[in-house]
Amino acid sequence: MRTSSLCMAFLMDPIETIDVRGDTTFAFMLEAQRRGHEVLYCQPQHLSVRGHQVIATLFPVRLRRPDPSEISEGGVLRHVEVGLPRRVILDETVDVLFQRKDPPVDADYISTTQILMLCRRTLVLNRPESILIANEKLFALHYADYMAPTIVTRRIHELLAFMEDVGGEMIVKPLYGRGGEGIFHVHRGDRNLASILEQSTRFGTSLVMAQRYLPAVRQGDKRILLLEGEPLGALLRIPAEGETRANLHVGGRAVRTSIDGDDQKIILAIKPKLRELGLFFVGIDVIGGFLTEINVTSPTGIREVNELENRGLESDVIDRVEVLCHTPNR
Repeated sequence: MRTSSLCMAFLMDPIETIDVRGDTTFAFMLEAQRRGHEVLYCQPQHLSVRGHQVIATLFPVRLRRPDPSEISEGGVLRHVEVGLPRRVILDETVDVLFQRKDPPVDADYISTTQILMLCRRTLVLNRPESILIANEKLFALHYADYMAPTIVTRRIHELLAFMEDVGGEMIVKPLYGRGGEGIFHVHRGDRNLASILEQSTRFGTSLVMAQRYLPAVRQGDKRILLLEGEPLGALLRIPAEGETRANLHVGGRAVRTSIDGDDQKIILAIKPKLRELGLFFVGIDVIGGFLTEINVTSPTGIREVNELENRGLESDVIDRVEVLCHTPNR
């Protein structure tokens, strides 16, 4: 779809340091630029509030997809030119703002999201108030029938009892981590078991999620990308030898896959809530037919699916953004 030019802002991690080979936000920005939209960039520290108005320092950017052989001094890919900053009122300047800051969802992240809730004209994706209520681990529990046995607790004795109930091994992960950080595969007889659980729960003071270990993870952890609840694409992430986690940045390998019947059941179950909450672009994780997470902050996978299937999924996303920005009373 082609529409009049829009002003698109991207709130994200430092743009100079992103991995352009696999960064989904970068793909969105390149596609917006290709279509002639104005592309601006900021970080959380560039937001403030005066009265009820959200004020931002925005940086115009000019992007290019560099060849991997093009390395500048210091080993950094030359992929962006950052212009002079502008101090603007978001609702008076920006048509759409993509909130794509990576977790952890800490106090600063929460404050930033609450500030974006003050926007009235600017379309914020994903909807900030919904990001706050949809913790990527806990949100999935609304669909517990599609999950492996799961417990959320800070009590070590409850974790140990749960592990026995599910066969003597489990996955333990923090509620607010990212990219596989802090995830442990523990089992009965592990000499480090007590120490791992102490560290994971910060000696019984922090909640963690534990799930029955799914051996199917060795065949892959499936990431399914959803656009307004509809499947956009999928990839299978195969863990490296000797590694529990399938995340690509820790050595996981991306493999082409399809969306099967079990996946479709999960998608149909969660679609109404995603649409109701305005969770525009989401990535769900499925292992062996079981839902494990619903990622709503800055889901990734666009670039990998594009490479595996010779597609351009970012075009579908920007198509839909254009429609929303020109829809009255959206």
